[in-house]
Amino acid sequence: MSRSIFAAAHFNDEAAAYAYVEARIWANGRVCPHCGVIDRSGPLKGKTDRPGLYKCYACRRPFTVKIGTIFESSHIQLRDWLTAIHLICSSKKGVSANQLHRTLGITLKSAWFLGHRIRKAMKEGRDIFTPPLGGAGKTVEADETYVGRKAESRAYEAPAPKQAVFALVQRDGGVRSFHIPNVTATTLHSIIGRHAHSDSRFMSDELRAYTGIGWNFASHETVQHTAKEYVRGNVHTNTVEGYFSILKRGIFGIYQHVSEAHLHRYLSEFDFRYSNRVRLGINDEMRSDLALVGAKGKRLTYRTTGGRRAAQQAQA
Repeated sequence: MSRSIFAAAHFNDEAAAYAYVEARIWANGRVCPHCGVIDRSGPLKGKTDRPGLYKCYACRRPFTVKIGTIFESSHIQLRDWLTAIHLICSSKKGVSANQLHRTLGITLKSAWFLGHRIRKAMKEGRDIFTPPLGGAGKTVEADETYVGRKAESRAYEAPAPKQAVFALVQRDGGVRSFHIPNVTATTLHSIIGRHAHSDSRFMSDELRAYTGIGWNFASHETVQHTAKEYVRGNVHTNTVEGYFSILKRGIFGIYQHVSEAHLHRYLSEFDFRYSNRVRLGINDEMRSDLALVGAKGKRLTYRTTGGRRAAQQAQA
C-alpha cells in the first residue's frame, strides 16, 4: 500500500469522507432512509456543523448516508472507517483487531466490532437468484479442510475442536466457502447442487462423499491423493487448495484464533478478496469501493456479534 493512497482527501478530512461515501452509496440520487424519497432533500441548516447531515423535504426528518449501513450508530470517524476498509481489502491475509486498534487509535473493542461490520459488508448476497459458479466450458474444484486452534497453542486450555470448511472454486473465477457441521455426502451434495453449475467440469479428490455426484455435471474427475497423485494433465484441485492456503495463513498467522460462532464472517472476508483479486482485473481501490457499496442495507449490532465476551477472546 503506497503512502500516496492514504494522502487522498477522504482518508484525512471528514467532509471529504462523507462526500466519497455518498457518491457510492447514493450513486442514483440521494435517498431518504426514512421515507424512501429520492432527491428531495438538502443540507440541514442551523446550529449544527455535522458534515453530511441532510433534511428530507417530504418527511421533514434529518438523515445522513450512514443510516441503513454498517456505519449507522457508530461514533468512529467516517474517514477512519474508510482507512480500515482499505487496509482490510488490500491485505491478502487480513488485518487483526489489534492492528486496527493501534493504527486508528481506537479501542480494541471498537476495532474488533469495526472489523466484523466490514466483513458483513463483504458478504456475498446469496439467494435463489444468485447464479452458480462455473458453466459450459468452465471448471469448478471442490475440497474441504479444517481450521481451529492447534493443541500446542494453548498450554493450559483444552483445544477447541477444529471446524470443517468446504469450498467451491471456479478456475480463473470466484470462490464460495462454507462452514459446515460435517463432511458427509448429504451436506456436500446439497451445497454443490446449489452453487456449482451442472454444465461445469467438476474436480475433486477421492473422498467418498463425492461419490455418485458425477452424473450431475459435464464430467467429474478426481485425483488420488492417497496414492500421492496431485496433478494428471489438467485434472487437479490445486486451485481450491491454494485458496485454503491463503485462508489458513490468515487465520493462524493474523487472527490466530477464530471462534466457531464467527468463522462464517471470516470466510466472507477471504471469499471477497479472492473473488475480487488483481488477476481478475480488480485492484485495491476498486476492491475497497466494492466493499463500501456492500455496506448499504446491512446492519450489525454489537449484541449480534457476541458482545463483550467475543471481544475479550479477540484480545486474548
